Amino acid sequence: MKQTLTYRGTSHKPDTPTLDMQEVSLAYASVNRKLAKRETAVNALEKITFQAEPGEQIAIIGPNGAGKSTLLKVAAGLFKPNSGSVKMFGYTPDRHICIAYVPQRSEIDWQFPVTVADVVMMGRTRQIGLLRRPGKRDREIVQASLERVQMGHLARKQIGELSGGQQQRVFIARALALEANLLLMDEPLAGLDGPSQEATLDILQSLRPDKVTVLLATHDLGVAAERFDRVMLLYKQIVALGPAAAVLTTANLAAAYGGYIPASKNGTAPYMATSG
Repeated sequence: MKQTLTYRGTSHKPDTPTLDMQEVSLAYASVNRKLAKRETAVNALEKITFQAEPGEQIAIIGPNGAGKSTLLKVAAGLFKPNSGSVKMFGYTPDRHICIAYVPQRSEIDWQFPVTVADVVMMGRTRQIGLLRRPGKRDREIVQASLERVQMGHLARKQIGELSGGQQQRVFIARALALEANLLLMDEPLAGLDGPSQEATLDILQSLRPDKVTVLLATHDLGVAAERFDRVMLLYKQIVALGPAAAVLTTANLAAAYGGYIPASKNGTAPYMATSG
């Protein structure tokens, strides 16, 4: 019988998926002002079941309100589902310090007075402890993480002075400094120009030898099809999950988007299969 492993201070069961969601459902309480502020339940996720393996990279696509951000927050342990189970290497997310979550850029205060190096050092906090000062090794890991994403020369810059693409690289460096096994990114490509998107995706590609599992929400079907192992088409439920050719069919996209076929970055949908 194989024993539980301790990895970077966290328990990992051997031969288990990085992420395992089983029958996960979550509903919000919504207030209807027209009905005397009566609260009603709004389903955000319904019976989500899937597994992500070490080193796998999955793109999550779907219309606004489909539950992409919610799914990532549940995986990160920020939201607790109403029902179902979420496990990372056999344990609940709150048992792990090796999960890196990058929210949408609109949720981050870019005016906060911290340097690039400070942001990346925040990824070491759970390794160091809240009441301990960073040591030489921590500073070396931060610098090495920045160098890996080609941002070492900007370590002393204020984070708000960087371009959108540079800011995303800094957050990937923070995940590297955290020594994350699971990287969750919510619309990291939104608002970036083509070269910045490609640079971000190339860095994610370089994480494969480290067996870092990546879940990334995006609206770009072309990126999802070309750069990821599997595509998850989401509309509160998993409409389809698998290779892009099997997921991006007319029938599947119509089911998720309500008949509207989203365009790829060049204004067409060449990645979509013609039959359901």
